[in-house]
Amino acid sequence: MKIDVLSLFPEMFGETMHNSILGKAIENDILELEVTNFRDYTKDKHRHVDDYPFGGGAGMLLQAQPILDAFDAISDKAESAGISKGKVILMDPAGKQFNQHEAEKLASEDHITFICGHYEGYDERIRSIVTDEYSLGDYVLTGGELPAMVMIDAISRLIPGVLGNDESAVTESFSTGLLEGPQYTRPAEYRGMKVPEVLMNGDHKKIFEWNQKESLRRTYLRRPDLIDHSKLTDLQKRLLADVRIEEENSDIKNDPFTDDK
Repeated sequence: MKIDVLSLFPEMFGETMHNSILGKAIENDILELEVTNFRDYTKDKHRHVDDYPFGGGAGMLLQAQPILDAFDAISDKAESAGISKGKVILMDPAGKQFNQHEAEKLASEDHITFICGHYEGYDERIRSIVTDEYSLGDYVLTGGELPAMVMIDAISRLIPGVLGNDESAVTESFSTGLLEGPQYTRPAEYRGMKVPEVLMNGDHKKIFEWNQKESLRRTYLRRPDLIDHSKLTDLQKRLLADVRIEEENSDIKNDPFTDDK
C-alpha cells in the first residue's frame, strides 16, 4: 500500500511511523509512506498557506491552492508509478467516526492520501478532491496529524504481512465484533494469581469455549452495545446466557443488603 500525507508538520511522522511494526513494514516494502509539506507548493512570496475567511469570522482558513497543487503533484507521481489515485481522506471533526470496520475497508486500498489541517478550518474547495472525511471522536485537536497517524497505524496492521501473525489482526478486539477476552503467559502463578486451569489442560475444545465465553463476558460487562444477537452463533448465544446468569448471581452475592443466611 502507498500512503501519502499532506501536512505542514512532516517531521511529526518521522520517528513515530518508522519504528516497531510499521517501520519493519516500510523496510520490507509492504508499506510505502511519504509525507509532503504542502507549504512547499504555496505561491505566496511569504509562504503563507492560510488567510482570513470571506464574510468574516474567527481564525484562519487553509487555502485551497497549496493543498490542491500538492495533491496534483503526488497524484501525478503515483500515476507514473502505476498506482491509482485511491482514497483521499480529510481529517475533520465533522467526519464520520473512524472504527475497526472502517479500518478493515481501507486496508484493501492500494493508495490512500491523508490531508491534515490546521488553524480554524479549510477552504471548502479543498473538498473537491476528498473521497472520505473521518473523525476520531467528538473532540477537537490542534491539527490532523495525530488522527492521521492513528488511522495509518490501525489500517496498516491489517495489511497481510505487516503483523508477524496475520491471525492476530482477525482475533483481536473489535475485529470479531466483540472485545478480546483475558490472556495469560508464564509463570502459571504469580503473587497468588493463577492462570485458569482450563488453559493448561490441552483440551482445545474447552479452551476455545472458554475464550469465547470470556470474550462475551468482557463485552457484556464493558461494551454491551457491541453485542449483535443476530450475528452470534448458537454456541455464543448459549455461552452468553450462562454469562448473564453468572454475573447476576455474582451481583446478588456481592450485594451487602442480601441476606445469605
